[in-house]
Amino acid sequence: MKGRTDAPQDRGCLVGICFFFLGLGTLLPWNFFMTASLYFQGRLNTTEWSNGTTVVRKEYYFNNWMTLLSQLPLLVFTLLNSFLYQRISAAMRIAGSLVFILLLFIFTAVLVKVPMEEDRFFSITMATIWFINSFGAVLQGSLFGLVGLLPQKYSTVFMSGQGLAGTFAAIAMLLAIASDADSETAALGYFITPCVGTLVTLFSYLLLPRLEFAQYYLNKGSKYEANATDELLKERSTVENGKLNGHANGTVTSSTTKDGGAAEAEGDPSPDGPEHAFLSMEQVEKGQAKASVLEVFKKIWVMAFCVTFVFTVTLSVFPAVTADVKTRFPGKWDRFFISVCCFLIFNINDWFGRTITTLIRWPRKESRLFPALVVSRVVFVPLLMLCNVQGRSFLPVYFSHDAAFSVIMALFSLSSGYFVCLSMSYAPQLVEPKDAETAGALMTFFLALGLSIGAALSFPLRALV
Repeated sequence: MKGRTDAPQDRGCLVGICFFFLGLGTLLPWNFFMTASLYFQGRLNTTEWSNGTTVVRKEYYFNNWMTLLSQLPLLVFTLLNSFLYQRISAAMRIAGSLVFILLLFIFTAVLVKVPMEEDRFFSITMATIWFINSFGAVLQGSLFGLVGLLPQKYSTVFMSGQGLAGTFAAIAMLLAIASDADSETAALGYFITPCVGTLVTLFSYLLLPRLEFAQYYLNKGSKYEANATDELLKERSTVENGKLNGHANGTVTSSTTKDGGAAEAEGDPSPDGPEHAFLSMEQVEKGQAKASVLEVFKKIWVMAFCVTFVFTVTLSVFPAVTADVKTRFPGKWDRFFISVCCFLIFNINDWFGRTITTLIRWPRKESRLFPALVVSRVVFVPLLMLCNVQGRSFLPVYFSHDAAFSVIMALFSLSSGYFVCLSMSYAPQLVEPKDAETAGALMTFFLALGLSIGAALSFPLRALV
């Protein structure tokens, strides 16, 4: 209680503001490259050649490759989590990742002004997407660990920043289009925006050590881990020394009997002597030790399946299929259609779906209806494929109107954000408090797995259209 009383105040909510920008900065790379798909497709889909009597255009499948190469680093660095975190300091991981992300955004902005052959531009862009999202994965994992040391509300603020990163990118694209500048200048202004955003994120991180409230909890977390390790080592040392001394002397004194009295043993140790005491300590440590990964997985496998399935469905069609939907009303609206009806609607409703879980938590974590509703989201895959996706070969168009596409996108993204947030919050509640960290790490892995599977499935699904 004293620690809570003596805790400093978050003056001016500066720590909360810093973590909001840190959350925003973690998802800027993914969202800014995804929202700029029209710019990249404009630079890539210009090569045409004659094939007898027909004109053939080279297809790069930018949205598919961009999605895959954005999500694979998250899966890879989730697997490398323990290796990186034990060998590289948090300051190096966070500040270093932000610096490299800033440099790669600057590089992308410079490329806007550099004329380049399409194949080379595609290869350089894909390499940039891989590396910038690799650093983003390290940054995200490191910041989740950092914000976990502070009170729970700061985790909510951090995730709110993440949820608004997509909306921020969509609005930046709308402003670039509405500026009436030429496409090259608009793209340059668009990519300068995340450079400024990353700089603000870096400044927010560097500001944290100078804020008393943040330092109180960060230092408290570090001291707690160090003290817990020291205490465990002392306990082990004391018990092991007691066991060795008991065997060496051949005499054990004051061992407690079942009747509660004292007994003395000469020669061989009695069942109630140091051997029994040592085993009791092992049992206590075993009871306090974290459960194995397999034991934790057996308790949370339903939630792990749910978060994997939600992101598999979402990434299988967004943005690989949805970004190719065309409006029925050509003209000026055509310039804004995808930015508004695809990216802005998705990000606003995804954020709203995550936010309403603070008020509504239905179904309950024990309910069989929960995974059933998650699986039912697969219906959005054919619904979106039957919208007015152009560049189609097999499926007919059933939902040609812009309003139909907008409604489907709204429900699709709202359910995605809602079920993801519920799955991630339910999982730690299914295990003992000491195993909550393991459950969180497992859920992060399955989240990344779902993103990667969805990105891989986007190739055949786009081809089926």
